[in-house]
Amino acid sequence: MAKESSDRTTIDLFASEKRRGRPRSNPLPREQQLRVNKRNQVKRDKEKGLKRIELKVSQDLYDALNEKASASNISRSQLIEQVLQQSIEDIC
Repeated sequence: MAKESSDRTTIDLFASEKRRGRPRSNPLPREQQLRVNKRNQVKRDKEKGLKRIELKVSQDLYDALNEKASASNISRSQLIEQVLQQSIEDIC
């Protein structure tokens, strides 16, 4: 019987070594966990109709955005979206 790396229920049946301490809370290796989490995040964003935009900004602007977002009690992403929306409305 072969061991499947994606098998989440019987992963401990074929363990070659016993470890002391608290058992792992997630049987997948960290790299695989990150891949699964990213895939789920992309799926959630797609269902919400969100699109990804990436940009690079200076450290000063980054800090200012963080401060303004925390003062407004919203995420940095929401703040950037609001600023872009206002800019588009001002242009039109």
